[in-house]
Amino acid sequence: MAFIKIQNVVINTSHIAAVKLDNQTGSGEKSVSILLVTPKFPLFQWESISPNLHHYEWIEFTGQAANALQDYFSSYNNVIDLLPECQESSVV
Repeated sequence: MAFIKIQNVVINTSHIAAVKLDNQTGSGEKSVSILLVTPKFPLFQWESISPNLHHYEWIEFTGQAANALQDYFSSYNNVIDLLPECQESSVV
């Protein structure tokens, strides 16, 4: 389990399900979005039957935070790139 800190947000990397790199906000500003998945604990025993036991939430970062996340998730030390950029255009 590792943690990353972006400005005043600390994220447990075990809860990151997906990362959208090179996004843009509605105003055209560069952004990076992270999909966090956290367990949902039922208040009552009968709620545990629910098939959705996780909470999903996209968090969007802009500015320096987006640049730092872009660098972090583009680093070969942190992410293995299965399709290099030169081959991505040939994938349908």
